[in-house]
Amino acid sequence: MLTTTEIRWFYSGTLPAEIQDWFNTDALGEHHHPPEEREDVYLHIPECEYLGIKLRQKRLEIKLRKAELDALRFGDNWEGKAEKWVKWSCEDPTAESLIPVDLVKKAPWINVKKVRSQRKYQVSCDTSLISVPVDRAIDRACNVEITQLNIHDNAWWSLAFEAYGEDTNLIDNIKAVASWLLKSYPLFKLQTQDSYAYPKWLAISQPEI
Repeated sequence: MLTTTEIRWFYSGTLPAEIQDWFNTDALGEHHHPPEEREDVYLHIPECEYLGIKLRQKRLEIKLRKAELDALRFGDNWEGKAEKWVKWSCEDPTAESLIPVDLVKKAPWINVKKVRSQRKYQVSCDTSLISVPVDRAIDRACNVEITQLNIHDNAWWSLAFEAYGEDTNLIDNIKAVASWLLKSYPLFKLQTQDSYAYPKWLAISQPEI
């Protein structure tokens, strides 16, 4: 089980090149995880924004929102809604899927293609930070990710902060990392109305009938 505090933004369309270039620059730290391509399968639960269920590479992941926190503002360009989540993972040790393939092919399971770039920052007690490899285990850290999404043949992109560690430090971790990244961020405002988690995005991105 993992408890995190997160802020996410979602935008329709392709990822702006200037934002991808900014995320790749050495100015954000020496450790930049190469983009990861994968396809996740989400269970869409209408009118339910507090529960996320997905299949990811033969692993079942369940996320439950424990609390909706205050909106956080960083400078003049970023404002988003913080949420506290807890995640459980269950992996099938065999080659069999945890859920039958014929069931996955039926609604309301939704395939989402992703190309995700990640960075990780270790946050000290004085809120100073250093760039570290994404796969390094750290007690107090904040992951930052930019993800290109394709759902129902429609392009979206997302920027997210995910902090973990001592519960009392999670908001401070996000503030420290976001404030530092914002110093070099290109002008594209991230707004609270576009800030939510995957369950809400799945509902918003459904094609009109």
